[in-house]
Amino acid sequence: MSDKPAAPVARLTMITLGVSNMRSSIAFYEALGFVRKFQATGETVAFFETGGTAIGLFPWNQLAQDVTLPERPRPQAFRGMTLAWNCRSPEEVDTVLDFAVSKGASLLKPAHKTDYGGYSGYFADPDNHPWEVVVAPGIEVGEDRRIHLPD
Repeated sequence: MSDKPAAPVARLTMITLGVSNMRSSIAFYEALGFVRKFQATGETVAFFETGGTAIGLFPWNQLAQDVTLPERPRPQAFRGMTLAWNCRSPEEVDTVLDFAVSKGASLLKPAHKTDYGGYSGYFADPDNHPWEVVVAPGIEVGEDRRIHLPD
């Protein structure tokens, strides 16, 4: 008989982004079409459904304090992560990029054919969190808005 507890089931449930201005960031993500939930939190924290995980927005300085990392200097360079908006076609990639820019995103990299046979481009939200908009071979986007990966 083992005294070790069973391993928990691995899952990613929330991606929390540090933001400079809660009001404008909430408006940006709503404008992209993400549905805000649990609005009783006001502008203290904001939660958005994404179809699988959720996005949380939290003031940058408070998030840094919570994870016990310095909030300054704020990195202007690549932070080592991207968010992704997987699409069903190259045309959808173009549409999403244009839409995001029309809602206040900045275009980081125009859509282009990738070396792995996909099609992708990048935009940044108002706090420069990079988003890849992509259609990738072998990754299906279902009617449920979730990605379905092959085994």
